[in-house]
Amino acid sequence: MDTFTAITLNPVSRSRLHEDIVAQIREKILSGELPAGEKLPTERDLALSLGVNRATVREALKKLEMLGLVSINHGDGIYVKDYLESGNLDVLKSLIYREGGMDPEMIKSILDIRNILGPEMAALAAKNRSAEDIAKLKLIIEQGDAMPVLEADLEVHHAIARAAGNFLNVFILNFFNQLFRDYGPLYFDDPENSARSRKFHREIVNAISSGSEKNARRIMREVLEYAARRTMEAVRSRK
Repeated sequence: MDTFTAITLNPVSRSRLHEDIVAQIREKILSGELPAGEKLPTERDLALSLGVNRATVREALKKLEMLGLVSINHGDGIYVKDYLESGNLDVLKSLIYREGGMDPEMIKSILDIRNILGPEMAALAAKNRSAEDIAKLKLIIEQGDAMPVLEADLEVHHAIARAAGNFLNVFILNFFNQLFRDYGPLYFDDPENSARSRKFHREIVNAISSGSEKNARRIMREVLEYAARRTMEAVRSRK
């Protein structure tokens, strides 16, 4: 007879049943309490332990399968997958916003990826920008002093991603924008950093407007490397 791992789950809210089930099982997987390869209780047993119907459990399991966290093998069972091999950006968001705050290494990993993607995005913007893109960037610069530097920075990067002409750049940036809003003050609360970003905004807009891919790539690389270094200094000083 097949055996599976017994897991203890909390009662779920009737207003959002399947989301609560997803959240509990997802956390157990991400924390390592349910390691890759473990067999979960059957759909029926999960429904009984949670006091919900099987349709609700089935909906939750399908969501976990879409996240790349479990594998549903009909006739065999439900198994935990290795999220480092199968997880997607939604799983990354769950890792970022787990209880207890973000791990400094997670922040560093995200900044490292940004350092790789950002310069090429800026170079593409210089190559592909339209007159409308240039006008948008210049308008942000004109209005930038009237808004917090963090918001101005988000708008500049978003306009650059749009000008690059690859919608995936925009989607990736949109995904990380809430993170930048949450942790941006670590960087922008320092007046020296804010002044550096204001200077960067003017320089990158000039480079993109002139069509200089080389300058746009260099300017973006320099500011992102600076921002990553100063952000990690602020993160580590808070520990």
